[in-house]
Amino acid sequence: MRKLIVAAFTSLDGVMQAPGGPTEDPSGGFAFGGWTFPHWDEAMNPFMDVFDQPFDLLLGRRTYDIFAGHWPRMPEDDPIGAVFNRVIKYVATSSPDTLDWANSVALTGDVPAAVAALKQGDGPPLLTQGSSVLIHALLEHGLVDDLRLMTFPVLLGHGKRWFDGAVRPGDLTLRQSAISPTGVVMAVYHPAGEVRTGSFALPED
Repeated sequence: MRKLIVAAFTSLDGVMQAPGGPTEDPSGGFAFGGWTFPHWDEAMNPFMDVFDQPFDLLLGRRTYDIFAGHWPRMPEDDPIGAVFNRVIKYVATSSPDTLDWANSVALTGDVPAAVAALKQGDGPPLLTQGSSVLIHALLEHGLVDDLRLMTFPVLLGHGKRWFDGAVRPGDLTLRQSAISPTGVVMAVYHPAGEVRTGSFALPED
């Protein structure tokens, strides 16, 4: 069975739109593209070790188009670009005939069901980058095995958000954490069953 890893950059108020640059995704009038750049530090690189292990990408269509317009143009010795160009890209899309990036596979129709079937098969972990709409569906259907969040010390106010109201309630276990010199909180969470509740109310006499 394959593990599904969701990795994301998020602002403190939960926005994940256009972390890499001003033109990455200005939809909805988003004006803060590239908001992760001023906070990046070499101390954060070890947390990116997810790219050092075998994986296939699982992407929403908008993120796929952004990646397909960027990574194939990178130099051949770019380490991430070389890996992204080589691995299989599973893409949630309603236009399967327009996937031009090498090793791209369309997921159409009931995407959560298609992802669930992928997870039951053989192969490396599935790694999701960006893809807010897809992530919402994966969380809603309880398909995520590993949450890797990098939370940046910035408030963006509006934009595509990491969580929405369709998230399936549940506890999480913190498996790894660190804080960069620039204040980025890096954490790995695993699902830990149902939400536990209790009460601080004083007992009645």
